[in-house]
Amino acid sequence: MLFKLHLIQPKLKRVHTLKEISGGVGVLEKLPELVAKKSPRYKVLLHNDPVNTMEYVVQTLRQVVPQLSEQDAIAIMLEAHNTGLGLVIVCDLEPAEFYAETLNSKGLTTTLEKEN
Repeated sequence: MLFKLHLIQPKLKRVHTLKEISGGVGVLEKLPELVAKKSPRYKVLLHNDPVNTMEYVVQTLRQVVPQLSEQDAIAIMLEAHNTGLGLVIVCDLEPAEFYAETLNSKGLTTTLEKEN
């Protein structure tokens, strides 16, 4: 008789087998671990904007990316203003595309970059 015992640890799933041996003693054998592929993540980058006001950029960032606080949005705007690029968010491709396209439609310039 063969039993499967699932032990789940944070970010790790291991599958072990338990073989019944005569006399009621069991042996726990570890099967090869399966490595789950993580989906690639993407950076949404805000480019320096010489046209829109700083207040508009902050307001637009907060409208499009609701998880940003006022201070986060100000920091991103200042980073873009001072260095040319500001990191808005790092996320999966689909939401990254949504954020970038929505920010672009509101007059801001953004690009996507695959995270290393």
